[in-house]
Amino acid sequence: MWLPRARCLPPCPSPVASTMPPITAPRGGPLTLYRDLVSQGRPRRNAYQENVASELPAPTAWVVRDGNGGLTCTTDNWDERKSITKLRELLKDKRYLIIIDDIWSTQAWNNIQCAFPENNYSSRIIITTRIIDVAKSCCSSTFDRTYNIEALSDLHARELFFKRIFGSTDGCPDMLKEVSDKILNKCGGLPLAIISISALLANRCTVKEEWEKVKRSIGPALEKHQTLEGMSTILSLSYNDLPPNLKTCLLYLSVFPEDYVITRRRLVRRWIAEGFVSEERGQSQYEVAESYFYELVNKSMVQPVDISYDGKVRACRVHDMMLEIIISKSAEDNFVTVVGGGRTSLSNRHGVIRRLSIQYIDNRLALALGNEDLSHVRSLTVTASGCIKHLPSLAEFEALRVLDFEGCDGLEHVEKFFQLKYLGLKDTDISRLPSRIVMLSDLETLDFRDTYGFSRPPRGGDTRELPAGFVQLTKLQYLLAGKGTKIPSGIGNMSNLRVISNVNATRSAADALEDLGNLTYLSELIVYLDCGGSVFGSKCGGLDAYRMHEEKLFSSLHKLIGSCKLPTGNANLVLLNADLHESWSPMPSALQMFRMTTDYYFPNIPMWISPALTSLASLNINLTELTEDGLYTLGELPALLHLYLTLETGEYKIAVQGIGFPNLKHFKISSGQGTYFTFVKGAMPKLEYLQLNISLSVGRNYGFYLGLAHLPCLRRVLFQYRGATISEVISAGAAIKEEVDAHTNHLRFDITKSDHW
Repeated sequence: MWLPRARCLPPCPSPVASTMPPITAPRGGPLTLYRDLVSQGRPRRNAYQENVASELPAPTAWVVRDGNGGLTCTTDNWDERKSITKLRELLKDKRYLIIIDDIWSTQAWNNIQCAFPENNYSSRIIITTRIIDVAKSCCSSTFDRTYNIEALSDLHARELFFKRIFGSTDGCPDMLKEVSDKILNKCGGLPLAIISISALLANRCTVKEEWEKVKRSIGPALEKHQTLEGMSTILSLSYNDLPPNLKTCLLYLSVFPEDYVITRRRLVRRWIAEGFVSEERGQSQYEVAESYFYELVNKSMVQPVDISYDGKVRACRVHDMMLEIIISKSAEDNFVTVVGGGRTSLSNRHGVIRRLSIQYIDNRLALALGNEDLSHVRSLTVTASGCIKHLPSLAEFEALRVLDFEGCDGLEHVEKFFQLKYLGLKDTDISRLPSRIVMLSDLETLDFRDTYGFSRPPRGGDTRELPAGFVQLTKLQYLLAGKGTKIPSGIGNMSNLRVISNVNATRSAADALEDLGNLTYLSELIVYLDCGGSVFGSKCGGLDAYRMHEEKLFSSLHKLIGSCKLPTGNANLVLLNADLHESWSPMPSALQMFRMTTDYYFPNIPMWISPALTSLASLNINLTELTEDGLYTLGELPALLHLYLTLETGEYKIAVQGIGFPNLKHFKISSGQGTYFTFVKGAMPKLEYLQLNISLSVGRNYGFYLGLAHLPCLRRVLFQYRGATISEVISAGAAIKEEVDAHTNHLRFDITKSDHW
């Protein structure tokens, strides 16, 4: 969390146990503090960890895990008393570490602390809060300690401010230095405030009058006292500076709970379904919506969470203070109605409900919601499984355009909403798609990835087959299928399809593969091409039938590429589980990702991997062995950003030379039999992430020397091992850490055990 929070560490039950030493984390939140504690070696394994992220009472679900990551207990939909009783029982004879994030009141702490027994095992509780009085109320024992996170110093505040606006600390024009100092004073050294204001100024002219205007708009804010009101003033200023289209898109994020990780693609598709986005200047709706997403990231209105090897932000999260602001503004404008998330009543809302987000609901709230007119609800989002059984009948939601139950169980009758444009069923317990889903003629996005029926082997009929008549959904643009879904015959009639994911070519009819070539707007295709023998038995034609499917698929791909329907620059063609022979040629030049997840190993780099694959950015391949010529071939791939090699045999050393791999950023190697890699000067000049899954005994033969100093852009090293003693692991870690510590980039280094790679 950006805003400083006091930290309290109560209690230390045993008088002989020392309290934790003071730890300061000026820029971090509770996770930073937790990492600091773990790095000092306490607490160790077998600690029971519980992160209570919301304000008790009325938890929807608690999860308790042991130190090995195993699930000990879930308390889905228990009441407060039952939850406290069960937790006390679980923790009674255990040494535990409890982290409670962001407590806002003394009453909340009084409710929570009853769950944690004092058992003289030197347990620890870490609490974060923004309010000093709450921190003091948590410190009832003489062994308790409060740690205040200090604001940024003037030097660090200026560094953060100027780098965000000008790209360097010395880029500020002389005429703006005085007003910059005044603005920084108003920010009070709080990183969130500085980032918000600097993001606002970065999009304005470097004219003194403009900056003076921003300074006056801030008011006294945080200049003298760091208050929540002052921080809200600064965040509101950033919100008010947004254009109307971005305000709408930002307010929409209030449908997700606090700390929820929102994937970029899901959010973009929902914006489109809600009608927030129109085509602009030759850009599709999706491209425009993505530009909105990145504008919000660049303006620091949302926080990027997962940045992929190609630099794209995969997901974001809304800072909890910003979320409070947009929820408040959404309520004022009757834009989104939130049930749960700290809101225990519907009595203060006004107007009809347009968009409904259910984050927690009990019988009382369900009764109140049942008395509301739900016939105007256009969007329904449910983010917790326990809420489903308390929902009013879905038949009351007559006007739904967006229905998103991702991660929830207990769904039924989702096929009744004939105006539906977006149906999110990812990670739910549905066993198969209902037959009447073909009546949703306006449906544009259907997401049923990782659902129960599509993630398990079929029983009593293939649940991976789409309902009869599915190709009647001619407005469908995004078919995000469960793994291994058959491509329906007649798919060529679904001419608006832009994305097809997780379909299985070898399980599909040959005419369906041929039909793929008729999809005019297709820009992304993720298709499984299973090993021939595993799918085609003798009754199905065996290997000959497999080769026919392979030919049909690639004939369609070449047809799309040849007619510019799948342009090389925009295509995202992904092949998974491919069993491809040496002569497979020509490979579609639009291929961006190739991933093997089978036990098949190519004897060498296959002939079809060549510099002609100008779009190949990610390659995951299994090889019997890797020769120097093979490594040279891989280094010639011009667009390669991510490379994962799994090697079956060989106990030898490969030195990566200073040629090739001009853009590679991520490099992973798995070699259980003993291949060892080192890097010479000039090797992989842009590599940022290195993961080594190798035998410790082989590494010891080479002194664990890697040549990390020759990788100038390296940021992180992950070393995974298996089948080693603790002393061997410590020895290996110490040897590698010498290189890590000597690197100029202050590398992050992790060494972990892995049972599989």
